[in-house]
Amino acid sequence: MKKQDNILIIGAGLCGSLLALRLAQRGYKVEVYESRPDLRTTDISAGRSINLALSDRGFKALRLAGVEEKAREICIPMYGRLIHDIEGNTFASNYSGRENEYINSISRGDLNGILLTEAEKHENVTIHFNSKCTSVDIENTIANFKSYETKEEFSVNVDVIFGTDGAGSILRKSYYLEKKFLFSYSQNYLTHGYKELEIPADINGKHQISKDHLHIWPRGDYMLIALPNLDGSFTVTLFLGHEEGAYHFEGLDSEEKIKDFFQAQFPDALKLIPNIAEEFANNPTGALGTVKCSPWYYKGNTLLMGDAAHAVVPFYGQGMNASFEDVTVLDEILNQNLGSWDATFKGYQKVRKKDADAIGDLAVENYYEMRDHVANPLFKEKRKLEMELEKNFPNEYFSKYSMVTFNENIGYHEAMTKGRAQDKALLNMVADNDLRDVSDLKEVLKRVQKETNEILEEDKIAGL
Repeated sequence: MKKQDNILIIGAGLCGSLLALRLAQRGYKVEVYESRPDLRTTDISAGRSINLALSDRGFKALRLAGVEEKAREICIPMYGRLIHDIEGNTFASNYSGRENEYINSISRGDLNGILLTEAEKHENVTIHFNSKCTSVDIENTIANFKSYETKEEFSVNVDVIFGTDGAGSILRKSYYLEKKFLFSYSQNYLTHGYKELEIPADINGKHQISKDHLHIWPRGDYMLIALPNLDGSFTVTLFLGHEEGAYHFEGLDSEEKIKDFFQAQFPDALKLIPNIAEEFANNPTGALGTVKCSPWYYKGNTLLMGDAAHAVVPFYGQGMNASFEDVTVLDEILNQNLGSWDATFKGYQKVRKKDADAIGDLAVENYYEMRDHVANPLFKEKRKLEMELEKNFPNEYFSKYSMVTFNENIGYHEAMTKGRAQDKALLNMVADNDLRDVSDLKEVLKRVQKETNEILEEDKIAGL
């Protein structure tokens, strides 16, 4: 494990470009190969989420690489959810009861461009675009590519290969095709997909609805969300069944059906999307899936990171943040100077795997919360109580959402375990009206903490 080792990164997306930057800062020689053109000069957004939610874990990684402030310059803060009911009424639900805790809408392409530019400032980084990885010889650390520009096929022989090539990772595919070791892999799809639309800016270039919120139109079996963009527009995403339910993508096959669906379910949103039929027909319908696999590494030769190792559905806004946190965790393992890439990769997976699995589970759970539970009276009462507890006891109470999103020093697994118990305790108290005679918020906190600890102990005994 030497600074002279030649490192190859497959994939120059968000995780790959940040990894390249950080490894270069540590003095390693890095070559990055990306199948797509350079997004700084070519529009390649079709089919991918245009904007993402950046929060504390992501900022921690960007801070490590010295690019936090550049990222903040292109962020739009979102302080909570704004829920739209079917009659067009709205109600706000803050993300936190503490001040200065919010998530940020950020352009995927603009952030990726910043990271690529920063990485290329280092002489020990070379980025090759339009070069598709076709296979990897993991035993001999040889990656095979095809150039989209010259049609030439070529191979690159290096010391270490990182796969940051997304949910469809070629490196991960090579793990199970080469059968060099026992490799477990699962890819679970939701029965729902997604399609992106747009609410344009008004004639003055301003946002037509609040830019301070993530907008949600929850409708039980499906939902619409909208995130603000710097140009005054909103990226709108419809999450809907592929083939199941009263409404589904397969059935929305005409302009009349599309408009009738939106008029019935999202009438206030329909008024803001002038080209809905055209966008619906031309924009692709994306799949939503979770990837889990193990091990992430082969000897000291290769390592999967980001979506290649643990792709998640987008409903906790943590896909990018989790991938960035991968870089933070790897950096911490490198600081331990374990002496070899093999020991480093083993140490990294030991620390990271349970957290990566946890955020995958949390993201699926949050889908059901966003499309249905946020409009449930019990949930709304529970959430209101959480906000009061966080506001009055900012150092003693953290909701599950806050632990996941705003507490970069709590692992996803710990946040999931404690958060689930806490949610159960609160919902039980609200449903049973146990707090009707309690006027002292400090007493409420004590009861919630006591009940949460009892549930955690019960779950531990049950092996949950």
